[in-house]
Amino acid sequence: MKKIPNMISTKDLSYISDMFNWNIVAAKKYDYYLNQCEDEECVKLLNELSDLHHQICEDLLNLIEGNDG
Repeated sequence: MKKIPNMISTKDLSYISDMFNWNIVAAKKYDYYLNQCEDEECVKLLNELSDLHHQICEDLLNLIEGNDG
């Protein structure tokens, strides 16, 4: 995989911002449903999905900050 350039274009930043927003909204929805759910299997799945989307958000922030993650 190629190294990420030190400078991110405006278009790239806009797309990364969109990806962040999609994932943070998904994570918030899973967190909301998690508080409504009582089924253990459902809670486990919602936790995994929420964690996944939060991790993606962290990865995107690291990308913008220039951290290799």
